[in-house]
Amino acid sequence: MLTLHIANKNYSSWSLRPWVLLHELGIAFEERMHVFTPGSNWEAFRAFSPNGRVPCLQDGGTVVWDSLAIAEYLAERHPAWPQDAAARTWARCAAAEMHSGFGALRQQCSMSCGLRIRLHEIGPALAADVARIDELWREGLQRFGGPFLAGDHFTAVDAFYAPVAFRVQTYGLPLSSEAMGWVERMLARPSMRRWYDEALAETWRDTPHDVESAQVGTITADLRAR
Repeated sequence: MLTLHIANKNYSSWSLRPWVLLHELGIAFEERMHVFTPGSNWEAFRAFSPNGRVPCLQDGGTVVWDSLAIAEYLAERHPAWPQDAAARTWARCAAAEMHSGFGALRQQCSMSCGLRIRLHEIGPALAADVARIDELWREGLQRFGGPFLAGDHFTAVDAFYAPVAFRVQTYGLPLSSEAMGWVERMLARPSMRRWYDEALAETWRDTPHDVESAQVGTITADLRAR
């Protein structure tokens, strides 16, 4: 059986991507949680991941690190990308853009599923990232008919933007009604509900993440278990 190494569900946006993709594709796997600890986790995570990071997928003797590589590994055996060639090309480009871009969103709106935060401001860089995401989602929905980003099935591109759905919920990021519709559909997915519920149930805290959250805005609610 596949083994997926992940970190705290409240914080680890990178872990969410392959986790939700595996669930949506109906692929059985064992989950192994590695809680973030103060300071660097690199040495501890190197015990199972060559780059000392999560997520990391083990398939027998094969080790696949990095969320994009995991998606492509799964796609060799399962329908992780759209079957239609045009939709598949678009989905891969959109996923790669998420994988390597949107630096302002990552820096200012780190994932914290259990918090609700009113941002002090949405500066030009963050506004540009949010606008580009809105544009990208609307393009996919319009070109390929929805309700998912690249057509009528959940694929890897939806998994790559799944953490953004939680960020929209946490920070109240402004989106068009069409883009917000995708967010609402994603948050209602059983797989996303399960991740969210388990994130809220966690009692572990990662202080650097929480400090960052408090710096960018006012925390209006903390729904996490005490």
